[in-house]
Amino acid sequence: MSVRFKRQEAWRNRFLILPSVLLLTAFVVYPAGFAVYTSLTNLSLTGPAALNPRFIGFDNYAKLLTDGNFWRSLSITFWFVLFSAVIGQLVLGLLSALLLRKPFALRPLVNAIILMPNAVPEVVAAMMWASMLAAGEYGTLNNIVAWFGVDPQRWLTTFPLTMIIIVNIWRGIGFAMILMTSGLTSISNELYEAARMDGANSRQIFSRITLPLLVPTIFLYLLVSTVSTIAIFGLIFALTRGGPAGSTELIGIYIYNQSFNSYQLGYGSAVAVVVLVFSLIVGMIYVRALKVDV
Repeated sequence: MSVRFKRQEAWRNRFLILPSVLLLTAFVVYPAGFAVYTSLTNLSLTGPAALNPRFIGFDNYAKLLTDGNFWRSLSITFWFVLFSAVIGQLVLGLLSALLLRKPFALRPLVNAIILMPNAVPEVVAAMMWASMLAAGEYGTLNNIVAWFGVDPQRWLTTFPLTMIIIVNIWRGIGFAMILMTSGLTSISNELYEAARMDGANSRQIFSRITLPLLVPTIFLYLLVSTVSTIAIFGLIFALTRGGPAGSTELIGIYIYNQSFNSYQLGYGSAVAVVVLVFSLIVGMIYVRALKVDV
């Protein structure tokens, strides 16, 4: 292969990836860089700082370290991600994948029910759940629990964090099931047959063969779901707007409130930069821990 041909091939490859590079630059690199710059200023939506923002260095980050509302929001986000993505979606997605591997009469229907939440737009899903969790006798959930003698509840007021965790689990089971199914499909049936010939029962096969071989798939799912759940906004904002009394103010809603309700764009950008760095660290931990190729 001549040197000229290699150079032509290299330039052709660069030309092919140019559209992707331009899109990433326009929608990822530039916004991230602008957020970093804004976080170092006192930029605001109103007042003198809106027209003539000035450079204030790391003052926004120093304020962030002593902001109790920021740490409360970070704590709420941690529990939300843990129970909805890391535990809820993963466990139910894995159980769904195991269930749908076995042929039964209603398998296509169950598969469609699990995957349907992914086809529903985020805001539409939020409005549907808002109707189901509505207070009083018109709420769907209140009508259901009334059959068991339970008084009507204000679900999004009395149990706000629990309700949004349930909603997010419902919305993410389908994606978890798809990834777990792909991981289960990659496991050779010969391993299962050999284990059965050696007298292994179903529990031993799952704990000694299925689960260990699924570990890379599980961590790949955790990488994707953790980062995406940290950044969740629309679903929760449409349901609770961070209330009541900030009990569901996840970090994405906190950034929105600081930027557009308190008009502190510089401070909101500083919080966004910290969350971005934290998400990158979490991703690096997942990838390096099990050497998952992403």
